[in-house]
Amino acid sequence: MAQQLKNYLSLIKFSHTIFALPFALVGYVLGSLSVQAFSGRLLLLVILCMVFARSAAMAFNRYLDRDIDEKNPRTKVREIPAGVIPARSALMFVIINSLAFWATTWFINPLCFALAPVALLIILGYSYTKRFTSWCHFVLGLGLALAPVGAFLAVTGHFSLISVLYGFVVLLWVAGFDIIYALQDRDFDEGLGLQSIPVALGKRGALRLSNLLHFLCALILVVAIYLQGQNYSAFSWLHLLAAGFFLILLFYQHTLVKTNDLRRVNLAFFTTNGVASLVFGTLVILDAIW
Repeated sequence: MAQQLKNYLSLIKFSHTIFALPFALVGYVLGSLSVQAFSGRLLLLVILCMVFARSAAMAFNRYLDRDIDEKNPRTKVREIPAGVIPARSALMFVIINSLAFWATTWFINPLCFALAPVALLIILGYSYTKRFTSWCHFVLGLGLALAPVGAFLAVTGHFSLISVLYGFVVLLWVAGFDIIYALQDRDFDEGLGLQSIPVALGKRGALRLSNLLHFLCALILVVAIYLQGQNYSAFSWLHLLAAGFFLILLFYQHTLVKTNDLRRVNLAFFTTNGVASLVFGTLVILDAIW
């Protein structure tokens, strides 16, 4: 049983939840400050939604790409092509987590429940996109961008400019680093007729676009921080420190990857972005609490 649990956690790369979860918690904190109330029950529901939604999305991606993964030397060791988890079991896992996500939103508010199918359409639909568009990285970013927007919506029952701005920060951040990650499979994807920015623009063009996206991400983050200073007096220098740390690591990852040297792609993708998100979310939440 323990080994089976480990296999499923590996299937969905559970540790990568760290990318979007801190931003969801930031959205929750902003929402709580707006209504001037904190609910532990609601916080738990938001976290459950994140876990269920991401588990469904990752498992569906692995299920749908199982034949592609089997042909790629880098991915053929994944659980489904390696025979560790049967494809049918992975699909059932997707269905269970999708239903659990939708059911959880019922206990949040009517608007979240009504919008849950839209969220599922985006996060599950992403897995199809690289078959017909190089914009697939932006669809992935959009899926994760729902985290801060949805968390704020869960608390307040309405949208806000700041939470949407944080959504754009996540969208551009994720799309930018996913383009870097996709550099590893450029030749394989092109040979199989799959779409990606590296296939469409080449390695040099892809890195330039990634640079631009992260520059825009930084600009929008600065705007979001400025608006927070106008609307939430709880934020202080600690929040500025969080933003500074995030931006430094955002641009640091671009020093790790070159068109002729992709050896440190995993360091840029996993370690740098994971640390950036975790530290940013932690400092912002601490700032709001203090």
